[in-house]
Amino acid sequence: MPLKQKIDLKRLPKHIAIIMDGNGRWAKKQGEERIFGHHNGVTSVRETAEAAAEIGVEFLTLYAFSTENWNRPKEEVNALMELLVHTIHHETKTLNKNNIRLHAIGNLQSLPKSCFDELQEAINNTSKNTRMTLVLALSYSSKWEILNAVKEIGNKIKAGELQPEEVNEHTLEKYLCTAGIPDPELMIRTSGEHRISNFLLWQLAYAEFYFTEKLWPDFRKDDLYQAILDYQARERRFGKTSEQIAL
Repeated sequence: MPLKQKIDLKRLPKHIAIIMDGNGRWAKKQGEERIFGHHNGVTSVRETAEAAAEIGVEFLTLYAFSTENWNRPKEEVNALMELLVHTIHHETKTLNKNNIRLHAIGNLQSLPKSCFDELQEAINNTSKNTRMTLVLALSYSSKWEILNAVKEIGNKIKAGELQPEEVNEHTLEKYLCTAGIPDPELMIRTSGEHRISNFLLWQLAYAEFYFTEKLWPDFRKDDLYQAILDYQARERRFGKTSEQIAL
């Protein structure tokens, strides 16, 4: 039986987050420069987004570029930014065809103007789509996000618009980049690495983690289905006992 048919569509994770890792190592295996891997990773993005939308996942977040990635060689960063502009421009039609809305989180103002403008245009052009929301984490780091939220809350308190005793989990969540988006239930990381690399630290508090040896350019629809099947085989207790969950 195909993997897709084994999935219980009534128990899908509403939100899946993916750390797309391994582009550089994949390119090296081919005897090519790192950017060759990034180019081939675009196919994996397209297939994964389409597969997630087809089965009914509501939110898919892809870790595309971290704040730490700015420290990579200038040539690679420039090539990545050019690829980002090119990909967003050419994939907008595919997003609309699949009724997928594009959203982005991170320090977007730090992106080159051409990237920012292309991103905003695509977000506007897909804003009415309802099948799934594809979230790109760009120039993103969770520490930056949380620190920024704390600063905003501090300014509200300083201005007398918020009292310290009123601050709770929900207050902080309102100031995160993901405000209005449910926390991921499943986080997938490719390439065999077992860390979350400053990605959605707050939001992943109760997510199930799935690690695969596949390098990102080799990740396909069946790999997503396998991760979901693994997720569905787990017992999610949220601090409770198995007996409590069974009641």
